[in-house]
Amino acid sequence: MKKILILSNSASGLYEFRKELIEDMKKTYEVHISLPEDSKDRYVESFAHEGCNVIHTPFERRGMNPIKDYALFREYKKLIRKIQPDIILTYTIKPNIYGGLAAKSMKIPYMTNITGLGTAILGGGILSKALIMLYKMATSDAKCIFFQNSSNMNYMQSHGVTGRGNIQLLPGSGVNLYEHPYAPYPSEGNGMEILSVMRIMKDKGIDELLEVIRAVDAGVHFTIAGYYEEETRAIYEPQIKELEATGKLTYLGFVDDMNSIYARSHIIVHPSYHEGLSNVCLEAAACGRPVITTDIPGCRETVCEESGALCQPKSVDSLHDAFNKVLALSIKERETMGKAGRQHVEAHFDRKLVIDAYRKQLANVSL
Repeated sequence: MKKILILSNSASGLYEFRKELIEDMKKTYEVHISLPEDSKDRYVESFAHEGCNVIHTPFERRGMNPIKDYALFREYKKLIRKIQPDIILTYTIKPNIYGGLAAKSMKIPYMTNITGLGTAILGGGILSKALIMLYKMATSDAKCIFFQNSSNMNYMQSHGVTGRGNIQLLPGSGVNLYEHPYAPYPSEGNGMEILSVMRIMKDKGIDELLEVIRAVDAGVHFTIAGYYEEETRAIYEPQIKELEATGKLTYLGFVDDMNSIYARSHIIVHPSYHEGLSNVCLEAAACGRPVITTDIPGCRETVCEESGALCQPKSVDSLHDAFNKVLALSIKERETMGKAGRQHVEAHFDRKLVIDAYRKQLANVSL
């Protein structure tokens, strides 16, 4: 059986958004997955239980340290020599760059998925130029470069990241419509429940969200699900605890079963500054909830005119206006918005579309 090696920086992200793809690959390939050394949670156990070979690779997710990053490049080369894969798939920035460079240097076919760009690239400056240069080098021999939104794709192409010219736009990671079924719209008799699912960090729009929570009238309750980024915990944890004390907000931390939380919520808000393509918005829409999100690449695609409202990133006033627009609707109108969102993701973001795209590209490599 042929071997496929997957390089990623997150067990949870790989499992939650790509497990169906990996299950499909296992029909044809022996699947090996490289993850950071600290990835030893239940997702790793799930991959192992399903017959994947999980390898823990020394890896620093954050920062650009040339010495440590070169060490990652060498670790990937060592891993490739040991496994002898027929093809390599990479996800997220460091696996994309250093895994791509390793595969290229060893003449192993590889495909790159650029899941998002972030401020490191879009912010400009020396770091941005360095990362784009590395991306050009790392993807120059890629069999395919996948992008999750057209703006990211156009930006990277305009900066010379074109690989062999085989570039494909995916509907993000897609959404599993079976695992995220439509949930009947809940009663609003006890007030409105607004949900936000995010990593607690500036770039996800937490500052603007907290300001809106402070300003919104009584009768509206907010819930935040997600974990703190450790470097910003000291900034945001006191603010969140203060709002919890007022009764306006409940903080859940990391939640495993999001469907039950979506089901009891009336509106989902995601005021992010940048995304590849927002899985939160896709899942919320699949469950039949109106979505308020930012008018940026990776978020705007998840909302049609009938299913939610867009606001400008980094703007408290714009986010507040979007809230007021949706709150002013009747219960029936909000329910109709949610149903429109479900129809939108069914038509454009079914995860089967992602599986089909990979299947086609893998077949081309095998020719």
